[in-house]
Amino acid sequence: MNHVLCGLAANEALPGELVDRLIAVADADIADGLATRADLSREQALDLAARVEGSAVQLAYEGRLTAGDINPLTQLQAALALLEAGSGRLDWARLLVEEPDAERRAKLAACPGLPADVRELLAADPDVRVVAELALWTTADLAARLARHPHAEVRRAVAANEATPPRVLAMLITGEGLPPAERCLVCDSERTPYVHDPHCPRPDCDLPSGASCSGSHESTVHELVEQALWNPATPIEALVRIADHPSALLRCRLAARPDLPPETAARLACDPVPGVRADLAENPAIDDSLMRVLAADRGHDVQRRLAHNPRVPLDILSGLAAATKIGSTLLPRIASASPIEVEDLSRSPNPVVRMLLAERRDLPAEIRDRLAGDPDAKVIKSIAGHPGLAEAQLRYMVERHGSRVIAKVAANPETPSALLEYLTGHMTPVRKALREVARHRNATGRALLVCLTDQNARRIAAGHAALPPETIVELLADHDWQVVEAAAANPSLPPAVMAQLIPELNEA
Repeated sequence: MNHVLCGLAANEALPGELVDRLIAVADADIADGLATRADLSREQALDLAARVEGSAVQLAYEGRLTAGDINPLTQLQAALALLEAGSGRLDWARLLVEEPDAERRAKLAACPGLPADVRELLAADPDVRVVAELALWTTADLAARLARHPHAEVRRAVAANEATPPRVLAMLITGEGLPPAERCLVCDSERTPYVHDPHCPRPDCDLPSGASCSGSHESTVHELVEQALWNPATPIEALVRIADHPSALLRCRLAARPDLPPETAARLACDPVPGVRADLAENPAIDDSLMRVLAADRGHDVQRRLAHNPRVPLDILSGLAAATKIGSTLLPRIASASPIEVEDLSRSPNPVVRMLLAERRDLPAEIRDRLAGDPDAKVIKSIAGHPGLAEAQLRYMVERHGSRVIAKVAANPETPSALLEYLTGHMTPVRKALREVARHRNATGRALLVCLTDQNARRIAAGHAALPPETIVELLADHDWQVVEAAAANPSLPPAVMAQLIPELNEA
């Protein structure tokens, strides 16, 4: 891989004539960068698609190529990409359904708006993977038919399809009204009873880890129920029985359902597995009384997940802040707090509560400034990124709290250039702070040169436009390929150097 040319392909300042030269010598890696260029002309897109087949797929997905630009006989993957995006020609589907490669037929089966005759052919495909892919994306009527398919893998896909009618999803869960499945991927390839070794050494084996079948296709049936639990179209009446299912994974999925009935939620609150109770705690469907029960639950992650519930009462949340480690993150309930609630939270005696409030980026100036002068470093770390803070306030934070807050101050998008230079030049550098300065829009060349002393920050700083051009050129020979690509992609790289780096076609 030529990392210099890959970087140049993504360089937004690369002149149009050099883009043409780069297309002429592009390989698959270089084409990846070229295909994402915002300034790529239609002619350049066509030239790139003709040179590198994979780029035609990427350009098709991005809408840079149309159906008139693609020959489905020679650019099959690009034709599939356009069909998947809903902008291909339907007559292509009739051509591609005869494709001998099952993986490509499966890709076709996932495309929207397929003609009815093509869907019927795919539904009768000899490869179950193709039928399963169709079942995952097809219309309600065909999904209902495929629910009776003899292969459990197809039924599993039907259970995941949100277009599947609710009554059919209920039948898949209970098995009532459907003939038993006859096969699954496990018994297709192994003598039953069989349990797949999670550490299977066979390189050609594609069975899922732990897949099993003793004649009832149990692992696939388990996956079917799991998919139905994720499916919002599945009626909750068919799912509540899973509260007593032996699988903790399925009970976890049930606990997270937004339509969970109160009586089922109460049963799950007594589940012996903490993970089930944790999923339940974050579910906005549970009521305040159950939240208060879970607030006292010391099971692993229950209290932390309850703190992330968007409907948790603030008094419970304040108690959780004192009882469990939540971390500095914007909680949904804090984000939706009313102006009166925000005022109350800002005056909380618990610094963790003030820290959580400080994660908001829409605080009134009065409250923002109050928190900016908070004596607790946790609060300062959270408020340091808030817009509107004056340079004097940011400097005060650094002077008072030192290395504990430097990285957060450096990450504030409004931190001025002079302060960024101070953070890198007048204090012991903090690695995380250097990385933040390296990507900061206000970073100066002087600050960026300090960032180059840290390997991780160096990879970021090499692409910063404020870096001196002579330094960018030097970085093209760096031992780290990520630094090389970043330097080559730097828009401040002199155009004359860019031209020297791209070989002429007769040299390539």
